[in-house]
Amino acid sequence: MPSTHTNTADKIIVDRRKPHRNSDVARAVRRIRDRLAQQPGNVGFDRELLKLHASSTISAAVAVPLLVLLIAMGGILAGMNLSIAIWALITVACYAGLGFIAKRVDRTATDDIDVNWTKRAFLIAHFISGLGWAYLAALQCDQCHVAQFPVVKAVLMLLAVAASALIAASLRGALVATFALPVLLYAVLGANLRQPVEALMAALLVLSLPFFSYISGHIYRSSLMLLSFRTEKDALIAELETAKAMSDEARHRAEEANLAKSRFLASMSHELRTPLNAILGFSEVMGSEVLGPMTNVTYKDYAHDIHSSGQHLLTLINEILDLSRIEAGRYQLNEEALSLVLVVEDCCHMMTLKARGKDIRIVEEFEQGMPRLFADERAVRQITLNLLSNAVKFTSTGGEIRVRVGWTAGGGQYLSVKDNGPGIAEEEIPVVLSAFGQGAIAIKSAEQGTGLGLPIVQGLIELHGGNFDIRSKLREGTEVIVVFPASRVMEALPAMPTQGAAAGGRRR
Repeated sequence: MPSTHTNTADKIIVDRRKPHRNSDVARAVRRIRDRLAQQPGNVGFDRELLKLHASSTISAAVAVPLLVLLIAMGGILAGMNLSIAIWALITVACYAGLGFIAKRVDRTATDDIDVNWTKRAFLIAHFISGLGWAYLAALQCDQCHVAQFPVVKAVLMLLAVAASALIAASLRGALVATFALPVLLYAVLGANLRQPVEALMAALLVLSLPFFSYISGHIYRSSLMLLSFRTEKDALIAELETAKAMSDEARHRAEEANLAKSRFLASMSHELRTPLNAILGFSEVMGSEVLGPMTNVTYKDYAHDIHSSGQHLLTLINEILDLSRIEAGRYQLNEEALSLVLVVEDCCHMMTLKARGKDIRIVEEFEQGMPRLFADERAVRQITLNLLSNAVKFTSTGGEIRVRVGWTAGGGQYLSVKDNGPGIAEEEIPVVLSAFGQGAIAIKSAEQGTGLGLPIVQGLIELHGGNFDIRSKLREGTEVIVVFPASRVMEALPAMPTQGAAAGGRRR
């Protein structure tokens, strides 16, 4: 499986140049979190419930007068002319006061609502609106043509109680404040308790208050859940906005840092290579004694050390520049048809002398007859040399390095370099694949390196659209596999006809 490793950026990022944006986001998150942590009884939560009650009251502002109008029309048809008209006017006027308070609360900002005053005003308004139903409960009609007028009143009041239970569910006590007096007056004045039907209706009205209060309590709890879900949604939106703001600022900072790094490397590469060329040239001249022998042997050794150190520094600079170009997406591939077997074989021959110095045997296992690969030869050589150099560096004396080139199951071509060195712990693989990273055992058992070889290999193979995989076990060795995709494998061209075959074809 290819190893994929990403760097985690710091999430706590504040752009000092945009304090207004950061402060607005922070205030929004703090406000939403405060709302999310609210419980019933808190001021903020009660304000939300009062706003919800005002909204439901306004929505029902047309339904109640329409019901009163229908009842008044029925009463007029039954012979109640003046009394039912007075009741209709009183009831509509009482509900108008309730609607006025609801409108005022709905237009007020949530944070500006006085909870105690608003609750008291709503309950008083509900009580006043119940005066109209109390008038209806006590209303008598001897001249009506309706035989069971008290029963009709009880049915109308039951409908009003049920409707109010739905409308006023967001305000506890509103139902009782509205209909406690009307139900009492009906039981005392509006019904003849000696009549079984009227007594039954009075009992139903009395029992309807606790029943519909229970129903209203369920609706109240549903309102609480609705507010909770809405607050959680607002909190998620605020968190997403915060994450987006931080992500944008992190991206801007990364782009600026990448631009600064590119400018630094572009200017410093020339400034560093120019004196290095002089150091390498003069130290080589001194070490080779071109201008004459050096009588002091120590000075000659110093010249060789200076030359070796300069070469190491130049290699490090080149690797840093290569890795920077890969990360910045500025590494240009010079693609051409090449033989992967020939390139890897040539690199193995180049590393043979270094391997023999440590008595390490390089075993080559190449599949023959493989078609050419469309890739950047310089990049393929750098991949191979980096892998072989790491294998030689971390393999102990007398070890073995096995280099294989062959086909993949998907039709691509792969390169595998396996050694029997100290290996890498599984948790250290991300460290090894990071820039300047090395495993703990490898550092102790091998010569010092730059730690840029594997990151460069990983970046170069990804530019070719391939995969990179590293498999390692402690004290058993490490195997690194790079896979070139099947899309880069070129089809074998048919053989060119010989001159004799071409002449024979013309004779035919």
